[in-house]
Amino acid sequence: MPALEAMLPTDQGLRWLAALMINALLIAIAQRVPVLTASGWVHAGVLGTLLLGCLGWAGWWAVVLYLLLGSLVTRIGFQRKQEQGLAEGRGGRRGPENVWGSAATGTLLALCSQLPAAPQTLLKIGFAASFAAKLGDTFGSEIGKRWGRHTFLITTLQPVPPGTEGAISVEGTLASLLGSALMALVMMQLGLLSGWPTWLLVSIVGLIATLLESWIGAGLQHRLSWLSNEVVNALQTLIGALLAMALALQLG
Repeated sequence: MPALEAMLPTDQGLRWLAALMINALLIAIAQRVPVLTASGWVHAGVLGTLLLGCLGWAGWWAVVLYLLLGSLVTRIGFQRKQEQGLAEGRGGRRGPENVWGSAATGTLLALCSQLPAAPQTLLKIGFAASFAAKLGDTFGSEIGKRWGRHTFLITTLQPVPPGTEGAISVEGTLASLLGSALMALVMMQLGLLSGWPTWLLVSIVGLIATLLESWIGAGLQHRLSWLSNEVVNALQTLIGALLAMALALQLG
């Protein structure tokens, strides 16, 4: 990572120009990979430029690895989920709404890190928690749909079919914890988190945010027309980030 960081200019203006050019080139090459739609790749380029400009290669790799891990788990048992009508649309490809539903909170925190006297460590904890929460949600949803034996509504504990908004299962919940812990580990390896206690905090917060997302989906989403899946995703990442930062402050 230090060697990659050395490739970025120290001058802020040149740094942002380099970030834009690098991402434009990489997105042009990656267009053929069936992970995002064509417009999704364009928005991913904007996201990558912002994160590379703000957090360097660590921030850029964080979102790339999140995207890869999320796409891989979406592919698990994809044909079976298609047969059951539970698979993601567009062959599992994500669009712009998915890009920003997942990354808006993290991007905002990355931009805040550029402010004078910004609390860098705290903002990076929030950044890591937002993506840990989202990957935890993806793991729980995709694995729960495929292998969840008993699916029930989080608000009433009544049995419901897999794929129901707000539905959870033991298998899906364990998968959510795995996804959250895995993303927190990635963040620690990239240097955005420091120490195992912080890893544990972010991992647990990711799971809590995922369960709260299910509760929002079950209790509120059908009542509020503006509360789309993407808005719920953005709320989940915001809850994860704020909760992680609050706990980090409380625990010192």
